[in-house]
Amino acid sequence: MPMIFNRPQLEAGLLTVVAGLADAVGYVTMGGVFAANMTGNTVLAGLALGDGHLDLAARRLAPLATFFLGAMLARLLLRLFHRPAVPLLLEAAILAGVGLLPIGREPALMAVALAMGLQASAITQFGGTPVSTVVVTSTLARLAEAVLDRLWPTDRAPLGVATPLLLTLSWIGYLAGAIGGVLLVRFVTWPPLLVPAGLLLVVTFQLSRGGRQQKPEKPSDAPRSGL
Repeated sequence: MPMIFNRPQLEAGLLTVVAGLADAVGYVTMGGVFAANMTGNTVLAGLALGDGHLDLAARRLAPLATFFLGAMLARLLLRLFHRPAVPLLLEAAILAGVGLLPIGREPALMAVALAMGLQASAITQFGGTPVSTVVVTSTLARLAEAVLDRLWPTDRAPLGVATPLLLTLSWIGYLAGAIGGVLLVRFVTWPPLLVPAGLLLVVTFQLSRGGRQQKPEKPSDAPRSGL
């Protein structure tokens, strides 16, 4: 039976679900701070600074440090192993560990932000289309461009046939993940972060089936592809 979505669409959709779940669970259970959305944390920190709440601003800015380290670590792992499944497996282990180990709220938030940094740099393109799986602002902008190019074609190189669907699925995945995260926090008794950890295992399985590798990067290389 043919697949409804191709592999890049499925992988991008699942990864955005992971980010939406992590953001929602983090925001609800870890004190109103995002685990993946660093733009949101920056705005929240700015609001706190504007109101003179320095301690609150520092707490909202702290995840940016571990997110940054996670992105650097993912890049290092890609250089060493050339396989995006490696940083994604590490991300799954971190999320599962946060869910199962009795650590405090602040360390948990920092660890989940580290995991989201890993995901942000593990795969940056799907089917030749640049897609961020941890934020959706740029995704919506790329979707608007793709839709206009379909409605009013130009002489420029056309975007991939699956681009609008891929971008739409990425946004829907993030929304679905956020909804699912809230429901998990409210209605399940087991750690909700085990769900995104499990989804990451599905993605790594798909990557392994596809035999995907990352080529060693050179200064002139094009942006990394998850394919």
